Amino acid sequence: MSLIVIKTHQIHELAKFYTLLGLIFEYHQHGKGVFHYSTVLNDIVFEIYPTPKNTSTDNTTRLGFKVDNLDTLINEIQLKNIKIHILPTQTEYGYWAVIEDLDGRKIELTEA
Repeated sequence: MSLIVIKTHQIHELAKFYTLLGLIFEYHQHGKGVFHYSTVLNDIVFEIYPTPKNTSTDNTTRLGFKVDNLDTLINEIQLKNIKIHILPTQTEYGYWAVIEDLDGRKIELTEA
């Protein structure tokens, strides 16, 4: 895999949300295309594009990120009233939690 693009009607707010998870974005455009946010994670380009007008935003995509110090991050997330589906718990897959982004996508956070 080399590219993941999500689309939203809340491009700037969603970039701030993912920045909270540790992503560092560049705001740019390609040629005469639309401005969007972009970052590279382990050779995978992750981009946030605006959803075209009169088009609904996908909320069924599920993303997963490895994070440092999950408990501290969850405390920050709680202070920002971000929806948490599963509080940090130890599983056979590691220490993880599930939150929701501004468009309703579930985001798995696993401690690195």
